[in-house]
Amino acid sequence: MNKLFDLSGKVAIVTGSSRGIGRAIAEALADAGAQVVISSRNLDACEEAAAAINAQMGETRATAIAADISVKDDLRALVTEAEAQCGPVDILVCNAAVSSHYGPTLEIPDDEFHKIINGNILSNQWLVQLVAPGMIERQAGSIIIVASLGAYLGSGMIGTYHVSKAADLQMVRNLAVELGKHSIRVNAISPGITKTDFAKRLWEDPAGAEQVTKRTPLCRIGVPGEMAGAAVYLAAEASAFMTGQSLLIDGGMAIGPARL
Repeated sequence: MNKLFDLSGKVAIVTGSSRGIGRAIAEALADAGAQVVISSRNLDACEEAAAAINAQMGETRATAIAADISVKDDLRALVTEAEAQCGPVDILVCNAAVSSHYGPTLEIPDDEFHKIINGNILSNQWLVQLVAPGMIERQAGSIIIVASLGAYLGSGMIGTYHVSKAADLQMVRNLAVELGKHSIRVNAISPGITKTDFAKRLWEDPAGAEQVTKRTPLCRIGVPGEMAGAAVYLAAEASAFMTGQSLLIDGGMAIGPARL
């Protein structure tokens, strides 16, 4: 069974991995044996996360490379430097995302709309274009896009974010079709509401948190580490015949209210 989840010798890039869900995923991939590139805009935060992983592993298992997902040259440099320091990229986890507008979609300014769409869709497109040629050459690879429960739901306050995440799921399906003949798998993880800084608006208010838990069959909010196992599964041989899919990890929220 251990061989199914063994990532020894693999190289993974995880964006937005200095904290939250991305960091939990990076820690889990490293624990499974992968060499992990920690990336976010803040180099100090990346270096802190990488140092913590290396200390925990007792060896160098994580490398810090800063990049802004909204800047294509940054992402090109990220992939180039990752390959130079760690080797060919076997696993790409597109986790970093933008949710900069809180309010009705009808009121969102154009610049905020573009910021969300570019950060959550175009950046993933760029990253896949950068790593796919190497994966095609080796006829192997796993691409994981972190979407959201919001991809399945409407919203009156973060609707553009939901639109972008729904587009990510269609990107996963399209890429799975394009890359499947090269033995490259493309899947998504769709977290529900999780206790991260990114989702503070949705859980830090006690009244809002109570509403969330009432709608969730498991009667609680998720934590970052609960998304990490899915990433290891999707990166490893355990999911060798799975592509074009999304794992919805939301405590059951999508299926309806737990209590009336």
